[in-house]
Amino acid sequence: MSLDPPTYLNSLQNNIRARPIPWEGAVRAGTITENDLKRIKAVDKVRKDQRRETVEADKDAYRSLLLGGDQGRSVLESAAKRADVIQYMLVLASDLINDVPSLASALFEHSSPYKPFLPLLSHSTNLEDPIPLLTSSFLTNLISTAQTDSSKSDAQTNEALPKLYSYLSTLTKSQDSGLQDIAVQEYSALLRTKKARELFWKQRQDTVNPLIDILRAAAGAGRDNDSTIWSGRASIRSATEVGLSGGVGLQLLYHVLLAIWQLSFEGPLIGKDLEKEQEILALYAQLLRLSPKEKTTRLLLSTLLNILTPPSNRTTLLPIATTVRLPALLSNLKARHLTDPDLVEDLSTLTTMLADYTSSQTTFDEYAAEVLSGRLRWTPPHRDAKFWRENARRILDENSSELPKKMVEILGKKWEDDKPVLAVACNDVAWLVKEAPEKRGQLEKLGVKARVMELMADENEAVRWESLRAVGEWLRYSFEE
Repeated sequence: MSLDPPTYLNSLQNNIRARPIPWEGAVRAGTITENDLKRIKAVDKVRKDQRRETVEADKDAYRSLLLGGDQGRSVLESAAKRADVIQYMLVLASDLINDVPSLASALFEHSSPYKPFLPLLSHSTNLEDPIPLLTSSFLTNLISTAQTDSSKSDAQTNEALPKLYSYLSTLTKSQDSGLQDIAVQEYSALLRTKKARELFWKQRQDTVNPLIDILRAAAGAGRDNDSTIWSGRASIRSATEVGLSGGVGLQLLYHVLLAIWQLSFEGPLIGKDLEKEQEILALYAQLLRLSPKEKTTRLLLSTLLNILTPPSNRTTLLPIATTVRLPALLSNLKARHLTDPDLVEDLSTLTTMLADYTSSQTTFDEYAAEVLSGRLRWTPPHRDAKFWRENARRILDENSSELPKKMVEILGKKWEDDKPVLAVACNDVAWLVKEAPEKRGQLEKLGVKARVMELMADENEAVRWESLRAVGEWLRYSFEE
């Protein structure tokens, strides 16, 4: 999986390559040694084939130059006070392992292949400081090389990865899309192994959360405003004509989706928590509506498939997938003229999986899944008198009153940006009281009546009306008694 280098990073590296460095002055000042200078000049500003020949003839010397050894310290450590030299050497080091892959293997023969580089990640808190940025690029190349060679030191790589992830997360949290894209592309280069993905997930507050925030921005919803992704109001027309929401460009969107797709290969590990913490199914459903290109649609569908397929996830996640109207959305996608064979295959597999699930579900199952998802919508059961006559007591009693307790949790939130949730909840309370009046005491003990009475003064007209109707049912039976 090869991505074009980020424009900003590529430009920075080219500018540094073109800078003149007063090497002889550095030698006189003791910043570098004569031997260091000899080795640098032998590979600097020369043809790639000449560079390869020089390094392969003396890999031990170039390993010592970068990492230190019996002959002295790493040039990065000896030049610690010369930012210009460190920047130049970081770019040269990246060029060397790219042009001479055998050098990367030689570096891993050192007892501490990451030691001179890791401290440079914290060289400055300024996100635009070239030294941490160039260091992360070098380390990403080196670690991704180690991941493809099982003989390399796994322990040291696994120790270095979290430190690199932590630095890259500061870039994804910035408001600079260029820096975000650098970090996300480096994530993609690193997420090649199971262990790398597990470590990434372990640090998810720093690694995954900022990526989901970018996707929420693209979908038109912030972390505390999910009404857009649950309502599905945006359309692909708006996405293609005025661009994605939140200033998220197509390239950044694609790269973030790619990183999450790579992570999703650990579906059994991440699936349920990703939904619990991020409501990933609703978010991806909305992004599917907005997806302007087949390549983004393909990543969205493949990620959903990786998350929904593990048997350990199906019981929890398939009900939510139906609640966010994923089956209908997939049906709409099938009506499009799609040319990507992998996309078509994933779409067919997902459609069949959800069709098999929904065909086995009763209306009660669908209602219970919606309540347990923690967010209510005006789906058909909420206004179906027959449904409530047949199921009110079951809703109140089944599984130790699991559904009423979840309803209390839903009613207890303010839902400032999604008031219909409260209106639907009050509607359901009205039906429960009407069809099972003898259970009013159970609801009152849970605090439902008190909360519904509070909502009679809510600023939202629909919430006031539905709460008034619920309180009216309570009063009706009180008067009749």
